[in-house]
Amino acid sequence: MTSVVDFITLNGDALTRGIQHGQQQRVTLQTFADDGLCRLNQLSNTSHSLQSLASTISAYRSLIETWLPDLAQEVEGLAIGASLPSDLAWLLQLRREVIGYSGITTGDCTTLSSLKGVRLLAQTVDLNGNLDDFISVLDCQGPHYRSLLLSFAGLLGYLGLNNAGLAVGLNLVLGGNWGIGVPPYLVIRHLLDNCVSIEQALEELNRIPLSSSRSFTLCDKHRAVCVESLNNQLRIVEDGIVTTHTNHFLHVDFIPQDKINIFAKNSSLHRLEIARTLTNREQIDVEDCFTLFAKPPIYVGNNGDIRRERTISSVVMLPEQGVMLLCPGNPSLIPTQRYSLPSCIHH
Repeated sequence: MTSVVDFITLNGDALTRGIQHGQQQRVTLQTFADDGLCRLNQLSNTSHSLQSLASTISAYRSLIETWLPDLAQEVEGLAIGASLPSDLAWLLQLRREVIGYSGITTGDCTTLSSLKGVRLLAQTVDLNGNLDDFISVLDCQGPHYRSLLLSFAGLLGYLGLNNAGLAVGLNLVLGGNWGIGVPPYLVIRHLLDNCVSIEQALEELNRIPLSSSRSFTLCDKHRAVCVESLNNQLRIVEDGIVTTHTNHFLHVDFIPQDKINIFAKNSSLHRLEIARTLTNREQIDVEDCFTLFAKPPIYVGNNGDIRRERTISSVVMLPEQGVMLLCPGNPSLIPTQRYSLPSCIHH
């Protein structure tokens, strides 16, 4: 089965971009909202309602309005365009934060970047919630740069690249206190809207209070780095002109605080080892990445459990060319879709 990928064009000021997003996905988002409250109730041990989450949503909204006012306006526009209550539009940005993490959380994304030959950032996207039917690509003219972003069900961003030549991916890592802050997905959107380089992105990551632990992979024309975040402390993992990351902490300062369970840790270590067999090659190209991503254990199939993370898409981004190659499913079975920015800014 080939998943449908919605292509959504956003431009104008923040409120206008949000309204456009909501209008283009109105029926989809209303359907998702009505499905167990954005499927939260299928993924949680607690039964949620918009009313029970109102104070939590309000706390996140207040903080995001302070730190990322442009994106806060865009969320309000999303509600208007999709004819959703404002709290529901905010909940679409906060699903992962509301679910939180527990000892049984796995997380299966495998991410790599390389400056060998063609510059690229590639990863599998492994999520729970059966989100195959809610994949979208946003072509967004932000306040400074134009971006291509992979997204899901009204989320303003997940991963992507901009026309300044910066690409950003991410991995779930588990540790520290998750609480009121800016969700990593919105931070990635902010970086792509505003940053031209890894150095600028690092400044913003240091400035903004994050809500939860993550590893960000950043790639520009000069560097490729992983930035691990735990309790709003950052550590950079850099290994020459390639990076690889799965779902356990790599920096020595954070390893003792890793909360990944032993079974998921073993999987994460195994996938990291396999990914490094690719990044150790003299040359890496797009097809190498999709070949890697098509086979277990990198590719995680569907076992029928909606709570289980599995591979729902694979992405290879070429930041110098402004190209995103997306496979919504297994790359060995489903054709790759190509998305391009009109032009890239060279610095």
